[in-house]
Amino acid sequence: MTSPPSPQTAAPKSPRNQTLNLTMADRLRLSDRLLTQLPAQPLNQPPQGTIWGNCQSWISWLPLAFVDLLILDPPYNLSKTFNHQHFPQQAISDYTQWLKQLLHQLKPLLKPTASIYLCGDWLTSLSIYQAAAAHFIVRNRITWEREKGRGAKSNWKNASEDIWFCTVSNTYTFNVEAVKLRRRVLAPYRLEDGSPKDWQATQQGNFRDTHPSNLWTDITVPFWSMPENTPHPTQKSEKLMARLMLASSRPGDWVFDPFLGSGTTSVVAKKLGRRYLGIEQDEEYCLLAERRLELAERDRAIQGYVDGVFWERNTWQRQRLSTPH
Repeated sequence: MTSPPSPQTAAPKSPRNQTLNLTMADRLRLSDRLLTQLPAQPLNQPPQGTIWGNCQSWISWLPLAFVDLLILDPPYNLSKTFNHQHFPQQAISDYTQWLKQLLHQLKPLLKPTASIYLCGDWLTSLSIYQAAAAHFIVRNRITWEREKGRGAKSNWKNASEDIWFCTVSNTYTFNVEAVKLRRRVLAPYRLEDGSPKDWQATQQGNFRDTHPSNLWTDITVPFWSMPENTPHPTQKSEKLMARLMLASSRPGDWVFDPFLGSGTTSVVAKKLGRRYLGIEQDEEYCLLAERRLELAERDRAIQGYVDGVFWERNTWQRQRLSTPH
């Protein structure tokens, strides 16, 4: 592989801009951590870390049936450039066939109890359902609000994306108690004795822990004032990945992401005590992933997930539920 040219020196950032950028010292220090060479023979045990390469070149060398949770976030069927790599839009039928073939290659890596989450936009979802249904049990489609999006003059603004939830079999992990959403109660209902019904009173307000639905309106796309933000143009948030991971895996499980990008899946897996393997074909994004994994050694916080609870957007996220004195 040929290393991409080093980015030009950027202008000084504003004080509140926490976007993570790599220094030359970071690149030199972290490059040796990347797995780059295909093994001489198929692996019996999966490596943990970041592979710099093409996932379809690596799949046949990875161990069979090692994956507990597959996070699949491939390039959407759009004309888009990621750093130095251009992905042209294809005919829907061609993209569907490519996705079917990819899932066919990945399926042997999955345990019979594995879960799969496939990310896409409204157009890509046409292909995702067809491809996923050919190999797995399709259980649901999550739609999450991106909160921001580019306006359009002759169409509706595109401000949502989909995540398709699939399993290999009818035996799978789903930890509903781990992914409840804490919402503010505006009109609390009390029992005859005056005690709260299905909510708790705190000094900061009244809250209820609600069952998760397939419509998510509390996800914030990473932006410049968030420490997790990187220059990757389609980065998923740690909160989103944490919800998928807590619902569909257990501590110690293997989480695999063959389109790792800037490393969100691996970083969240590390913070939540899962084992992880990611593949990314852009070296700069691989190095960003390794830098984020390095930072996760001393900071395991996930914005929007505090004290084992997911908080709805725009609530004070450091509060704890407690009964006032």
